Amino acid sequence: MNELPSRKTLPRLDESLLKHLPPFSRLERREIRAILDQATSRRYDVGVAIFDEGAVAERFFMLLDGYVRVVRITPTGEQVTALHIPAGQLLGIAKAIGKDTYPATAMTATDSVVLSWPTRLWGRFVSEYDGFSTETYKTVGKRLGELNNRIVEMATLQVEQRVANAVLRLINQTGRKVEDGIEIDFPITRQDLSELTATTLHTVSRLLSGWEKQGLVQSKRKRITVLDPHALVVLSQG
Repeated sequence: MNELPSRKTLPRLDESLLKHLPPFSRLERREIRAILDQATSRRYDVGVAIFDEGAVAERFFMLLDGYVRVVRITPTGEQVTALHIPAGQLLGIAKAIGKDTYPATAMTATDSVVLSWPTRLWGRFVSEYDGFSTETYKTVGKRLGELNNRIVEMATLQVEQRVANAVLRLINQTGRKVEDGIEIDFPITRQDLSELTATTLHTVSRLLSGWEKQGLVQSKRKRITVLDPHALVVLSQG
């Protein structure tokens, strides 16, 4: 059973540590400090919902450490992973897309540390800090662009190309160099990949097994390592 998020407030953050992150990169240190002083910080165990689809968007969040899966529930009750969000990004920003409820569920893919603010502060941050609003809406546009690209891929690409593209996106977003190649830096299952590419678990398993035999990837214990990125790029292009 997963534990509830820790209620203990984390140590006071130095604003200089956040200066490189998109929402703050164009702000002065005093402005970052003013925003941080109004934040609440929490630690979440892996597999915990930070917020749920359809719930009133009472807060918005920033992922300081860890990875988050953005999950949608289909009309038939199936869970589908729509996006993965790495550390350093805002999430739960319903106000940015004109909504009062969360459009999806945010599940921690690893142990995570999260900042949050009351949604009532969103309008003030956007109006008072130009850099905050500019960088935030860039993030929204990037995510919408990623979702649109996936829709086009599902309509035009073969299954093998879609899965290859999904793996390449994940190593571009979250990859870390290891001895043999580039590893997706959080646990990801074959089921997760099937949801990201609108295909079956059986098909993803067959493809990964085939790629392993060819020396393209290594897949074990919810960890995927790309051994030959160039070969995977070639596959993604058909």
